[in-house]
Amino acid sequence: MGKIYNKEIYTSLRKQLRNSATPAEWMLWNEVKEKKLGYKFRRQYGIDRYIVDFCCKKRRVIIELDGAVHDSLSAKAYDEVRTEFFEALNFTVLRFKNEEVLNNLEAVLKTISKHLK
Repeated sequence: MGKIYNKEIYTSLRKQLRNSATPAEWMLWNEVKEKKLGYKFRRQYGIDRYIVDFCCKKRRVIIELDGAVHDSLSAKAYDEVRTEFFEALNFTVLRFKNEEVLNNLEAVLKTISKHLK
């Protein structure tokens, strides 16, 4: 299958996404970085042709934060295809709305922690 993680072709895009993170992404990153939940997370991590918001490779957990752009039917269909792809690689995909992170961070962290066990 070849290299599927962090392909060089997407390096500049991953960097651009890290540098333009939403407030919700920054808030969650501050809670999961440096193994604060017991496991290493990477942000804007490349898996094949996709870039995920956060990934814990050791526990095979992906976290995606969704803003309003994800509410359209086409975006939902695209997200479903992505999720199926990641699940085929034995990843669990957790999706949260940006508002959930901004307004109820503790519940989000509790859900994430439950999937890391």
